[in-house]
Amino acid sequence: MADICVNVDHVATVRQARRTIMPDPLEAALLAEKAGAVGITIHLREDRRHIQDADVYRIKRGIATKLNLEMAASPEIIGVALAVKPFQVTLVPERRRELTTEGGLDVKRARAKLAGVIEKFHAKKILVSLFIDPEEDQSRASMDVGADAVEFNTGAYSEAKTKRAIQSEIRRLVKACALTEKMRLVTHAGHGLTVTNVGPVAVIPNVEELNIGHSIVSRSIMIGMEQAVREMIEAARKARG
Repeated sequence: MADICVNVDHVATVRQARRTIMPDPLEAALLAEKAGAVGITIHLREDRRHIQDADVYRIKRGIATKLNLEMAASPEIIGVALAVKPFQVTLVPERRRELTTEGGLDVKRARAKLAGVIEKFHAKKILVSLFIDPEEDQSRASMDVGADAVEFNTGAYSEAKTKRAIQSEIRRLVKACALTEKMRLVTHAGHGLTVTNVGPVAVIPNVEELNIGHSIVSRSIMIGMEQAVREMIEAARKARG
């Protein structure tokens, strides 16, 4: 079964709404770990809309599991990541006006730039994952530029409305994961996953980790962070039967 990494960005979103100190994303991260999360994901955006630079340092020092830092391949954020030295960075596309990440990286188009960025992280012994759509050409390009892992964007699956569309997206993910297994790329997945739709993705062979944030944080408002994480882990486990 795929492990769960919890994204605590939106704990910081609530805090930043009032520019205060509560709620604390580090506290949320520690509760997520206590509930069984194998890692913590945060996205340091260029506009600092939720996670702040200080959060990155505090969470890196404070958690017992691994830190996955999502980020755009911009010089400023690269500098922060190289200083913090998370276990892994996940490079994502980023536009200022988007509500959340929209679509995967076009690795084919940005080969030269990404290869150079990956070299910098590897020099500091930081693993690099690329957030991509489940397409063969993007997977092959990810391998070519030296990525250690890919995270398949499950947005299209999560937003599918009909049974036929849902099944089509699962087949697309299964096919993509079979290819990355052959290429020996570590494979993660995430975006828009909830307790009601996580099962079919959690059981895809070769998916080692799922990155889930918004739905867990939303649920935690009602039942608490520990219980929300446990609920997600159990939903993924049940899919195994």
